[in-house]
Amino acid sequence: MAQVSCKIKKGDRVIVTAGKDRDKKGVVLAVFPKKQRVVVEGVNMIKRHTKPSMGNPEGGIIEREAPLHISNVAIVDPKTGGPTRIGYQFLADGTKVRVAKKSGEVLDK
Repeated sequence: MAQVSCKIKKGDRVIVTAGKDRDKKGVVLAVFPKKQRVVVEGVNMIKRHTKPSMGNPEGGIIEREAPLHISNVAIVDPKTGGPTRIGYQFLADGTKVRVAKKSGEVLDK
């Protein structure tokens, strides 16, 4: 599997574009660029049966987020609230920033 540059970063607000959780929005909790996957808050919830341990003495069924493929999420445009692609621009001071293609809004603060 070839590693591609990952335009989505931890803390970005994204919308799911495909799958059972389509059209749900959430914040990216983790990014795994080598596996091309992201974990989004409150999306793609799975249940795990766990044994009692020191960290979790009760054990039982725990619900948590599972990773999604990066192609199934898109950045939420700050102006329109819909999905957008990402481009790059250089500011006057020479810093490179991510820009929403739909509205032209700067995503990096």
